[in-house]
Formats: sequence, C-alpha cells, structure tokens
Amino acid sequence: MPLTWLFIVDPLDELKEYKDSTVAMMREAARRGHIVHAGTPAELWFDSHDGLVRMQSRHLQITQQAAPWYLDQGINDHPLNYYDAVLMRKDPPFDVEFLNATLLLSRAVARGARVINDPQALRDHNEKLAVLEFPQYAVPTLVTRSIPAIRTFWAEHGDIIVKPIDGMGGAGVFRLQSGDLNAGSILEAVTQQGHRTVMAQRFIPAISEGDKRILVIGGEPVPYCLARIPAPGETRGNLAAGGHGRTQRLTEHDERIARSVGQALLPRGLLLLGLDVIGDHLTEINVTSPTCFVEIEGQAGFNVAGMFVDELERAVAA
Repeated sequence: MPLTWLFIVDPLDELKEYKDSTVAMMREAARRGHIVHAGTPAELWFDSHDGLVRMQSRHLQITQQAAPWYLDQGINDHPLNYYDAVLMRKDPPFDVEFLNATLLLSRAVARGARVINDPQALRDHNEKLAVLEFPQYAVPTLVTRSIPAIRTFWAEHGDIIVKPIDGMGGAGVFRLQSGDLNAGSILEAVTQQGHRTVMAQRFIPAISEGDKRILVIGGEPVPYCLARIPAPGETRGNLAAGGHGRTQRLTEHDERIARSVGQALLPRGLLLLGLDVIGDHLTEINVTSPTCFVEIEGQAGFNVAGMFVDELERAVAA
C-alpha cells in the first residue's frame, strides 16, 4: 500500500542530487511506489482555528536521472497528521528558525503526526554535547566559555581540538598544539572573547586514518562507514573541509559504540543517527540531517536508503 511522506528540507534547488542523502531517501521511496511531498520550514504554519500545524508542500514525481531529478506536480496544503510520516531533514545550523520549526513540529506530534527524527529529541540532543552521555566512548572533554579554563585543559593534554558547539562541516574547528603562539587569538575568536560556549577535546592522532561517519538506523548500525580522510596539511576530515571519503567495514568496536548509542537513543524518537568516530572514540552524534548514504552505497554497494526505508515502513506499520 503506498504511503505518503513529507520531507522538510532546504530549498529543492539547493540540494545536490548526486550526493544528497535526502534525495536518495526520496528515490528509494518512489521506487517502492510511495508518494513524496516536500517543503521547507518556511512553509510550516499554524492557525488556532483548528489547532493544526500545516505545510504548503509540493507533490514531487521523483525521477531516477540527474536532471531533472524531480517533476513538480503542484502545491498542497495539508495538516502534518495527514502524512504517514514527516521527515525533518533540514540541514544545520540549529539556529532560532530551526528551533521554531521543531516547536511547531512538536505541536503537530501532539495532534497525531509522526515526525522523524522526533522534534523534542532534536532539541534535547546537541550534536556536540550529546557525547557527554557516553563518557565510556569519549576522549577527555571540556565544555566552557572560559579562556583560562581552556588554557588549563590545554596545558594538561598538550594537544587539543577546540570547536563551537553549534557548528557543522568543520567550520570553526581549531587545533592547539604545545607552544602555539596563535593560541590567544584563536581562543578569543572561537569563544567570541569569552561570550560563546565551546567544546575542547584531547586531540586524537587516529584522525589521520579518518573521521568515521557511522550511520545507525532503528538502533542498528549500517555495516559500512565512510572514513573521511583529512587533506594534506589539514586536521579536519570533513568533506566540506576538503577531506575525501573511503568506505570501510565497521570494526567490532565501531559496532559496539553504534549499537550502544543507537539502542539508548531509539526510544527517544531518534530513528536515524550519524555517529562521528575517530579511532575508538565517539566525538559527535549527528541527529538533525545525517548524511553519507550515497557515498557508502557508491563505494560499498550497500543500499543505505533501502535499509532506512525498510525501517521507516516498519515504524509506520507499528
């Protein structure tokens, strides 16, 4: 039986169909005969006359070609509980408008909508700070806006990473090694003169082998990860920062981390996670719009979108 799904995304003309995980989800849904609608958070609205959150969305006919990858079948205006599932796939940053969208989505959930990932869970799990719940897998970590406290942490560990807790794609990430004469300027910039909270973590040398993106669907790990290898002269493995991706099978320890975190967070409504693991250490838990579906399928031949749609169909049936 065809299901009707709403994808909340960035503007469609900004999606890079050749590598976008949301497009992969849409294509897999369309292959199975499901109906795909899409819109941006700007199209969400609420009116107290019926107490329902609605969206002006577009009905899309998804193609299996590069251009056009969809055909616009017209605008709809439905309450969110009309859909079998609503997938929140808006990319970070998690700014005030993202927060407002999750608050509207929570109102929709209260009226019977099924939203994935759950909007309350999106608010509760900052992608940097969520690792604090799993200290057994993390490296020594400090969260503060105090420059003196970071300097003390740096003196203790000698080689650290400092990053904003609301960033993405490696933006604003700095490495401080012993004796770095630019430390003062770096710490002033990243903390905005002590007015912005940041995370400091002990540097993990295994970054040279890649920052592994491990996808977890329905509490179970995808058997392959994408190791994002830093470009020469870089510390960051993020693809947006020039790193290149290499697919590899999960190690036993990778699987242990993924299953432990996935099983803990699934009951909170986090059906899809993107864990960042360097060496044996968990560094981030991505919940807003985890990616790398296309890269893993392209290199390993594993249909990540198929696994995701399988799980979503089960969730809807339940």
